Amino acid sequence: MRIVSFEHEGQSRVGIKTNKGVIDLSTAAPHLPQDLQQLLQAGHNLSELLHPLVEQASDEDYTPLTELVYLPVVPNPPKIICIGRNYAAHAVEGGAEPPTYPEIFLRGAESLIGHAAPIVRPRCSDKLDYEGEIAAIIGKKARHVSEEDGLDYIAGYALFNDATLRDYQRKSSQWTIGKNFDGTGAFGPEFVTADELPAGMKGVQLQTRLNGEIMQNANTDDFIFPMHKLIAILSECMTLLPGDVIITGTPAGVGYVRNPPVFMKQGDIVEVEAQGLGVLKNTIQDE
Repeated sequence: MRIVSFEHEGQSRVGIKTNKGVIDLSTAAPHLPQDLQQLLQAGHNLSELLHPLVEQASDEDYTPLTELVYLPVVPNPPKIICIGRNYAAHAVEGGAEPPTYPEIFLRGAESLIGHAAPIVRPRCSDKLDYEGEIAAIIGKKARHVSEEDGLDYIAGYALFNDATLRDYQRKSSQWTIGKNFDGTGAFGPEFVTADELPAGMKGVQLQTRLNGEIMQNANTDDFIFPMHKLIAILSECMTLLPGDVIITGTPAGVGYVRNPPVFMKQGDIVEVEAQGLGVLKNTIQDE
């Protein structure tokens, strides 16, 4: 099942993506929660819950894909937990040994944008870098989860571009400030339920392109901490809630390590693609 968060006639909506368009739940199923986070919090098996609506939907329930204004997959997540240096080759290219424990930082919801929205290059810096990633979305409350059970708590996945201001990232020993500028966390284009994808996204190729040129091209087999381990490690510390988002790390090929460095500028087009998750596409716009 593919679920899209979008804006229509000035209101936030959620819908089921099909070949015909998006089935708007506000008309097709007004009795259901009307955003993805609330659907997850209600404890539903989304595939079982929503599949009958695809058969029952009338033409009036559809919004054409060409009319969508995409929102972040989860517009206001309880937590956005980011994992740094989770691909071994990316750790090496940055001059660090692969970590023995995840490098963890947080993003705020105000930094999020949807598919096709502009990534904003702030007026204070020209060091805006791309970071294509896979996001895991939590489906049920998790605390003290074993590695063996870790994948049971992931409802689905989406793409993410953890666009980073490299100079601000290094102003502090913590990375938070460089990762939280407004309009820099592209999240989309759609949420895909875990049952439609490889378990734990294992063996999936992830690619980032800048103006059509391949910049990052790696396989999730290079994960240092696979999905099930991340759930176990994080839930040892904190309670994971439905709608929480885990940004699982970026592979080698980021712009700042290149010679000369490559940073994104006004008008650039950046795309992130992974098997089964579509293409997340955004244009860079100066503040």
